[in-house]
Amino acid sequence: MAVLRRRAVLVAPASDDRKARKALASGADEVVLDLEDAVTPENKDSARDAASALVAEFGADRAVSIRINAFGTPWVEADLAACAAMGTALASAVLPKAESSGQLTEADRLLGDAPARLQILVETPIGIRDIAAICTSTDRLDTVIIGYADLGATLGRSSSAPRSTWHSIQDTVLLAARAAGVGVVDGPHLTIADDDGFWEAKTWVRDLGFDGTWVIHPAQIDSAKTIFTPDPDSVEDARRVLTALEEAARRGDGAAKLDGRMLDEALAVSARRVLSKVDPA
Repeated sequence: MAVLRRRAVLVAPASDDRKARKALASGADEVVLDLEDAVTPENKDSARDAASALVAEFGADRAVSIRINAFGTPWVEADLAACAAMGTALASAVLPKAESSGQLTEADRLLGDAPARLQILVETPIGIRDIAAICTSTDRLDTVIIGYADLGATLGRSSSAPRSTWHSIQDTVLLAARAAGVGVVDGPHLTIADDDGFWEAKTWVRDLGFDGTWVIHPAQIDSAKTIFTPDPDSVEDARRVLTALEEAARRGDGAAKLDGRMLDEALAVSARRVLSKVDPA
């Protein structure tokens, strides 16, 4: 199975059929149908049923995941049971407000033999503090996403604070995810515009090493995919690096050079990561 690239992940409420279908018809790499923040308590059951039907309809042809309700709510077990019943049509269950290894192992248990993967949103101080342990709690975990709105509110951080104030948290999550071998995706920009602010914020996290971003409006999809797709010069350089290393290995040389650079395995790892983000020919 091909690795799912999450450059642009569009979130849509499962309870709004028009918005959900519009999202599913978009060019997003993945669509997350939301059962949590976008759904009122009285509509949780109907939204879960609607999400199940949409996954059955669309899941064979595109990546569809479901953001379930958090542990500690009355709906989480029913949400996970529904996810477990969706079979191969569901890409993953997305657990919000992840705070402990125990929550992930319980989610894993409740998903049982279902093939669905697991993603988590870290959006509380406890989740950030314990992220290293959380990332190693289950092999089902695919991706970690930072949720800025809830985290910022709990920290008392202003929504107008410069993005550099998030650097330490972003690096903490990135290091934990990479050490565990899982993907790391940025949370949504808190506006729906495809503007300079969006480009600056997402270019920042791309350069830190993030794989992609959540978006909350289809207008941001194309820009997100462009930002998180390597440019042609980077792709060509990555191919040349790997070719030079392969040729040096065939000659039995202990070192390889390219354009005045000494090449080693670290550069090979970087080159392979670049090429993994390129659309297949």
